[in-house]
Amino acid sequence: MTSCVFPGSFDPVTRGHMDLIERAAAQFDLVTVTVMVNIRKKYALPAEERVRLLEKACAKIPNVRIDSWDGLLVEYMRNHQESLILRGVRTAAEFEAEREAAAANRLLAPEIDTWLVFSRESYSCISSSAVRELAAFSGDIREFVPPGLAEEITDALSNNYQE
Repeated sequence: MTSCVFPGSFDPVTRGHMDLIERAAAQFDLVTVTVMVNIRKKYALPAEERVRLLEKACAKIPNVRIDSWDGLLVEYMRNHQESLILRGVRTAAEFEAEREAAAANRLLAPEIDTWLVFSRESYSCISSSAVRELAAFSGDIREFVPPGLAEEITDALSNNYQE
């Protein structure tokens, strides 16, 4: 069985995330989307809410499962006997950051590989931070988030928004 782990913060899930998940699901028997904690980030949504929104967004993709982890990615990979990390890249700056992360992970766990997948051009302008900013100013986020989730995401963000 072929499998991969697609880790991220998903704060909140976007159409760009979903495009990568769907593309991965077409290539692998199992895709585990893992909500991670990045100590450099302040989250707008708690991990449980991010997991719930991802579960809803991925409900119709049978070979996708949602998980969460509060620790090092390589430890998650080892604990779950996974060997392939899938990461999306939109910009040159993201490519460089992902290259550095992959190199660090390889030092920690040489048995784990990272594949970088370029986002489709139509999704390259979509980021979770753009969704959060739009929602904070009562903007329409429907084109940025998975179909049917705009209202839930807007509500969740407004309930958790802190100045």
